[in-house]
Amino acid sequence: MTGAGYTVPAVLAVAAVCAWELAFLRTGLFRRPSYWVAMAIVLAFQIPVDGWLTKLSAPVVLYAPRQMTGLRFPWDIPVEDYLFGFALVTAALLLWERQVRGPGRGPGRGPGRGPGRGRAAHDLRGEPR
Repeated sequence: MTGAGYTVPAVLAVAAVCAWELAFLRTGLFRRPSYWVAMAIVLAFQIPVDGWLTKLSAPVVLYAPRQMTGLRFPWDIPVEDYLFGFALVTAALLLWERQVRGPGRGPGRGPGRGPGRGRAAHDLRGEPR
């Protein structure tokens, strides 16, 4: 069991996404309760689907045992699948945040955020208020 084919890339994917957020993007995503609720929802769907796909009794997806840790929980789901799932969903949400806020904009500076952003700065004719 080396883990080089599945475990190492899974761990590196999590580390890369977390580093990208904490060192470069700084969107504050990890501090938001809505992010963790979204991750719980993803997990609620990932467990039954992944459990069905990876069940050892009749697997749809096969893994090379030497390329992973062999830890499976629950229902025969490889723990590496959770790491890849976390990295994939988090990267997608971070890309979404970057699109909304634009490059180089920190938390709370996107459209509709911050003081005075709740009301239109112009009336319907386009003239300033």
